[in-house]
Amino acid sequence: MDLSGEQQLAIKFCFKAGKSATKTLQMVNAACGDQALSRSNVLRWYGRFRDGRDDIEDDPRSGWPTECRNDNNVEKISQLLLQNRHLSLRMLADEVNIGKDTVRKTVVEDLQKRKICPRFVPHSLTPERKDRRIAACRDLIATADSDPDFFKKIVTGDPTTKRQSAAWVGETSPRSKKLQFQKSRMKTMLVIFFDWQGVIHREFVPEGETINAVYYKGVMERLLNRIRRVRPGMCESSDWILLHENAPSHNFTIVKQFLAQRKVTVLDHPPYSPDLAPADYFLFQKVKSHLKGRLFDSISDIQTTMTSTLNTIAKGDL
Repeated sequence: MDLSGEQQLAIKFCFKAGKSATKTLQMVNAACGDQALSRSNVLRWYGRFRDGRDDIEDDPRSGWPTECRNDNNVEKISQLLLQNRHLSLRMLADEVNIGKDTVRKTVVEDLQKRKICPRFVPHSLTPERKDRRIAACRDLIATADSDPDFFKKIVTGDPTTKRQSAAWVGETSPRSKKLQFQKSRMKTMLVIFFDWQGVIHREFVPEGETINAVYYKGVMERLLNRIRRVRPGMCESSDWILLHENAPSHNFTIVKQFLAQRKVTVLDHPPYSPDLAPADYFLFQKVKSHLKGRLFDSISDIQTTMTSTLNTIAKGDL
């Protein structure tokens, strides 16, 4: 008996055992992984057994090819990917009505495609903004050259929301791009600050809450309180520098006044410069790599996984 027949027998067993169609689908996917029947096929066979069918053999299909991995299906999958490069293997399998493993071989081996994440593209920079970037970078280099401990004094952080969306591309396809303002799917937002010794403060933004001036001022208050507890020497000497992005919530008057009253030195950060923010180009990418390819049932599951990942980051990595 081939793998498809074994799965059809398993579906029959689940139906006889009183399992629901959804539970049966979950059990087949858990047992067979990438070689599992597509969702539509599992539900179709479950419906047949529910309607009284006892035979697990496929019905004869006159005129249909016996080999699923054929030129016709390769062309169908190719056209589907041309229309939407973000389709998953499961979605393709449901559309073409063949197994997910066959779809994977067709995409990877026949169509020579691989799945990658899009490269972030900042907003278009005006000449003035470019000049400011150059000036800020030169200041950073000069300060670092004059103070060997400069980077150890920096406390940096920002919010992060989600892992990037991946797309199927060919060997010669340009890497896809997306702008920062594109809407996300279900997400949770994490605000985190760290220095060279490790994470100092982290918090998840409550669902439905936005990071406006009032909320971010509260974040700064909680960050300073946390620094007093975990970096008392830094707090007493006030010999530390805050580095955060040039986001609107960071530049409101009440936030700037609060930081000035607490005598917090803020490092200049030019607009739209994620390459100058360690949280963007290092920490967030490290965290999101652990979420890549994983499906979560709820926001709390995402938050638990992100927290566990942060706890595994060693001091030497920072």
